[in-house]
Amino acid sequence: MSAKMAAITEEHVHPLFTRAERGSAVRLGAQWDGQGTNFALHSVPAERIELCLYAEDGATEVARVEMADRTGDVWHVYLRDCKPGTRYGYRVYGPYQPEEGMRFNGAKLLLDPYAQALDRTVVGNPSHYAYVLDAEDQDLTIDETDNGADMPKCVVVDNHFDWGGDKRPNVPWHETIFYEVHVKGFTQQHPEIGEHVRGRYAGMASDAAVAHLKRLGVTSVELLPVHAFVDDERLVNENLANYWGYNTIGFLAPEPRYGMEGNSPQATIDEFKGMVKALHAQGIEVILDVVYNHTAEGNHLGPTLSFKGIDHAGYYRLSPEDRRFCVDYTGTGNTLDSSSPVVLRLIMDSLRYWVEEMHVDGFRFDLASTLGRAANDFDQRSAFFSVIQQDPVLAKVKLIAEPWDIGPTGYQVGGFPAPWAEWNGKYRDSVRDFWRGEDGALPEFSARICGSSDVFGWSRRGPGASVNVVTVHDGFTLQDLVSYNEKHNDANHEDNRDGESHNRSWNCGAEGETEDEEVLVLRERQKRNLLTTLFVSQGVPLLLGGDEMSRTQGGNNNGYCQDSEISWFDWSAEKRGDPLYVFVHRLASFRKSQPVLRRSRFLSGQEDESGRRDICWFNVWGQEMTQEEWDTPEVRLVAFLLDGCRTGEVAADGSEVTGDSVLILINASHEDATFTVPESPAATGGWTPRIDTSTLDGQPVATGEDAESDAVADISPWHAGEQHELPAHSMMVLTQSCHP
Repeated sequence: MSAKMAAITEEHVHPLFTRAERGSAVRLGAQWDGQGTNFALHSVPAERIELCLYAEDGATEVARVEMADRTGDVWHVYLRDCKPGTRYGYRVYGPYQPEEGMRFNGAKLLLDPYAQALDRTVVGNPSHYAYVLDAEDQDLTIDETDNGADMPKCVVVDNHFDWGGDKRPNVPWHETIFYEVHVKGFTQQHPEIGEHVRGRYAGMASDAAVAHLKRLGVTSVELLPVHAFVDDERLVNENLANYWGYNTIGFLAPEPRYGMEGNSPQATIDEFKGMVKALHAQGIEVILDVVYNHTAEGNHLGPTLSFKGIDHAGYYRLSPEDRRFCVDYTGTGNTLDSSSPVVLRLIMDSLRYWVEEMHVDGFRFDLASTLGRAANDFDQRSAFFSVIQQDPVLAKVKLIAEPWDIGPTGYQVGGFPAPWAEWNGKYRDSVRDFWRGEDGALPEFSARICGSSDVFGWSRRGPGASVNVVTVHDGFTLQDLVSYNEKHNDANHEDNRDGESHNRSWNCGAEGETEDEEVLVLRERQKRNLLTTLFVSQGVPLLLGGDEMSRTQGGNNNGYCQDSEISWFDWSAEKRGDPLYVFVHRLASFRKSQPVLRRSRFLSGQEDESGRRDICWFNVWGQEMTQEEWDTPEVRLVAFLLDGCRTGEVAADGSEVTGDSVLILINASHEDATFTVPESPAATGGWTPRIDTSTLDGQPVATGEDAESDAVADISPWHAGEQHELPAHSMMVLTQSCHP
């Protein structure tokens, strides 16, 4: 027996294990094999490491085992009969020399980077700092306060789970509709969900929650971070919380606060798996928002919770001028070094774990440009992209980048290689600018709704590379986007300095709440315009959860710390009866019924051998747009026609996929306008109005001779050459049967 044991009986027998053995360095973390648990931790400069075991109360230390065996840079020990449920942490010893990039402090209990469960949420505490707070030399004087009782504990787990034939939905990119949602905020106030599961993983899988998603028509939920994260001490002192969760400390552990109250750590893991299984059973994918660009340990003045005390220089990018300080490409104080082998291994092991053990269907990578950095600048051939592209496990899931960070060359929309998709920030900006009446916005707007071939075409990824967003978690909700010109973040206790100041929003004539009926009508119409644009654009639409019920945050565009009614869904009868919900359902159904809106190849606008084009653009008079009109900044009236006989898609049997042709008329001006219906590639048949954003529910309304009938089917088709009025700030979507 080569490992040394402390705090055990003379017979070398302990209630939590019977014998300490050498163990293995092959797999990092705590791995239970049915007879015992192997513990392995990577650290290059450490001089000594102790494995500390705790009682179920999570505060009483009952044993320390010195990890005397080391293979390469991996320290390891095997504890015979150490079972799932065992609480543990590490103490890592070595020099405390911040100027040299070393911050070892054996008084601080550290979390395992590979922990698969934590016994409770990590909350900021003065005892977690490795240096003396308020010292004149800041972080240079070591603090010897033991934090063992205060620090949450890692937990050994059993990964067995009855998946019962679970199958991945494997929704094709061109059929995907994302729904970005917060696990807690989604169900915290839902009256049809039991109080004990509201705001929990089980709540996300409840019948009422799943029914809402199914009725809405989304295919994939994109969950805000569920990796274990930290409530910073500053937020705790302000009676706030890290609501969004972009403050990760455990990349393999689900956040404990979303497990049902009273759950064991093992039960929380099983609850998460049960959520995935339930959503899969309804054909809904589960995408995780993951934060591998930084950790919750902050800058040189942040707490020491895990990585900083294990191998600070091995995990983080340190300043080449002064290794006391971290490089900060993320705006959080530190940057994980994805060019480091140990970090790259951690990221890949984490991703594989969530795919293989937790059955998730993909990932959205926060500040993904950071991960693509080599020594400094973003590099499409970096080690991170190389290992991702060759990995057979990750080849079967969706990979989505938030393609920017705050460092040099950080804005990389369109810069990621295949098979990545990207949040298209250019789409968001151009769509907002166009509908708020910005001069000269039309050319950019047209490029974005056509799939952004100018951005993604170079990498041969197709329109599916563009995840189109109008609103997301950071920024205004859709309701607030049309209600506020300025941010109102006072509730965050940062004097309204936080959050984006340039929101490209328009309050429609009044700031915030108003009783002005004209303003309210215009706001509703603008919401329908933005949503319709999203659902008829080429690419992959992402709907911010709650926008379908006009969720508001009262003008707060940075609700990261608002675990409150500011952020939670309002499921009141008024909100649940919002006509916008029905409208979004209609949009999703319409998109799914029209192959020409779900192309996997870019539109060309070029004539084929028969003289037809997949897309044509027209002015208000039904004539093709001229270059002069494209270049005129004031043009806000436009129409485009998508030929349903030219989808560019091939069915499984090799036949060409065809569908209806779609004509879209857009009036983004302040005045009503009369449009002339353009000539169609089809020689016969008219255009059937399908979506009218000037009406409350988007249902086209009969006019003229048709006004006597209430049935949509009785509305006369529109024919080429006819003139029809389109109200200010509105769209009309029409379809026509395809005639080859």
